[in-house]
Amino acid sequence: MRGRTALVTGGGNGLGRAIAVALSREGVRVVVTGRRQSSLDETVARLPGPGRAAVCDVADPASVAALAGELADEEISVLVNNAGVAGPVKPLVEVEPQEWDDVFAVNVRGMYLVCRAFLPAMVARGAGDVINIASVSGKRPLLRRTPYCASKMAVIGLTATLAGEVGPLGVSVNSLSPGPVEGPRMDRNFRLEAERTGVSRTEAERAFVGRAALGRMVTEPEVAAAVLAMLRMPGLCAADIDLSAGMVAR
Repeated sequence: MRGRTALVTGGGNGLGRAIAVALSREGVRVVVTGRRQSSLDETVARLPGPGRAAVCDVADPASVAALAGELADEEISVLVNNAGVAGPVKPLVEVEPQEWDDVFAVNVRGMYLVCRAFLPAMVARGAGDVINIASVSGKRPLLRRTPYCASKMAVIGLTATLAGEVGPLGVSVNSLSPGPVEGPRMDRNFRLEAERTGVSRTEAERAFVGRAALGRMVTEPEVAAAVLAMLRMPGLCAADIDLSAGMVAR
């Protein structure tokens, strides 16, 4: 992977930052994009190798077009579509249309727009890798999270079809479906579940992770390591990889 250039969306924190750092350690030049310059600058400061920050709202076509123009001097050969939002935690009948649209705007429309902007150069070179971050929640029930689950299933469908379109042209497209990842987002979910059910936050977390074969959630470094592993598998295309610590639906 040394010498390649990767674009990581949602690179200002969390999974995006972990993936960017892991790629950089392997000698990849990393460009991170997101909506907040300060967060992106912090990520670049943590990279062990060269990097670049570029502000972009992936849900906005004009912003993505501007990003493509700004990065015209970069040969992006790895695209990690990580930008995403969690959305509301409530029954479907209580979800407002705008809440639904906000989730799909980032999680699905954003991925489409970024692929649309950066795939042509990969196809022209006859080489490239796209990894879309999906979720096991796109394939298994997660109550009160319908917009998020539906959007992640859409990501898996987008991946499979896009792989069929550009695979013959030399570009591999795959998705990675993490299970629950330790961090602020899951902390928020445990607090909300505790409030809803009247149990403690610790009890809510214990009940949740008890569904996993390993009895825990996965970590950001583990997800980043999975991205690296996928990039080291040249025959991998149109695949969706689970990384969930053995999480099962219940």
